[in-house]
Amino acid sequence: HILKTVILGQMLSLFICGTAVTSQYLAEQYQVNTPMFQSFINYSLLLLVYTTMLAFRTGSDSLWQILKHRWWKYIFLGLADVEANYMIVKAYQYTTLTSVQLLDCFGIPVLMALSWFILRARYRLIHFLAVAICLLGVGTMVGADILAGRQDSEGSDVVIGDVLVLLGASLYAISNVSEEYIVKNLSRVEFLGMVGLFGTIISGLQLAIVEHREIMRIQWNWKIALLFTVFALCMFGLYSFMPVVIKVTSATSVNLGILTADLYSLFFGLFLFFYKFSGLYILSFVIIMVGFILYCSTPTRTAEPTALPQPSSTGLDNAALKLEENDRETPAVTVQLTGEGNVVVSTD
Repeated sequence: HILKTVILGQMLSLFICGTAVTSQYLAEQYQVNTPMFQSFINYSLLLLVYTTMLAFRTGSDSLWQILKHRWWKYIFLGLADVEANYMIVKAYQYTTLTSVQLLDCFGIPVLMALSWFILRARYRLIHFLAVAICLLGVGTMVGADILAGRQDSEGSDVVIGDVLVLLGASLYAISNVSEEYIVKNLSRVEFLGMVGLFGTIISGLQLAIVEHREIMRIQWNWKIALLFTVFALCMFGLYSFMPVVIKVTSATSVNLGILTADLYSLFFGLFLFFYKFSGLYILSFVIIMVGFILYCSTPTRTAEPTALPQPSSTGLDNAALKLEENDRETPAVTVQLTGEGNVVVSTD
């Protein structure tokens, strides 16, 4: 089970790595910075595939019934998911890479707290220790970035950037907890279909407001189109595959497993962007994986709802119930024939 969890988590990290590398290549080589447009493409694919699947369903889990009973909940979920993606990407324009990598981990304790209260997850001491080890691995990775000279700019407004990261990480936690609840209690297709529907609407409106000028400035060619296509496929694969992994494990373990995504992006960056290599990157990868495996080694438990106490004394309700039971009993009939020829009928 641990090996399966590790492999699934690293597959998600590779999807995230694909989105990060293509986005960075678009920004550095072609000066294309359109995070909302890229998200809009992903949500449109989810709409095309999973919302269409819901549209062909009948019964209580059809698209109409879901919208009829839970439409307002999915509006908030779609808004949280869209804005989380946008805020994290937008933060890179204001703050440093170090701040984004460190503060992005704020989503993990928020996720654990939400899981505690909403999903009734109960953690053991080993889980908190495993999270601390994973965060130590992230700190090692940030230190390696600084030593390798990847931290060049100081950012235009660090405070705004840091606030955006914290808000984005918190919204990611809300989205992930909601995803775990829906996937484990309703269905994966419902989650993806509703996120695709409302995500497309929200991101489309925001795209028209904040990014229409950037899209008009794109000098389209086959390389840019290919990069957008690879990004969209990686993001679609991430969204489609993450509910499967969350159903097998949990949202918290998934978020710990994908901490290695930055390291995979770095390894690609050694060849594409000529990053300097540091042995601390290998050390940070090992530390994160140790913490991740330690977390998965002991399953969390779910608190059972407290049962209401039953009345101990017999009151009027119990007395009435007893009388009703007595009334339902069929009386036993005894027939006796006396010597004078008379018939005597008696009931118990």
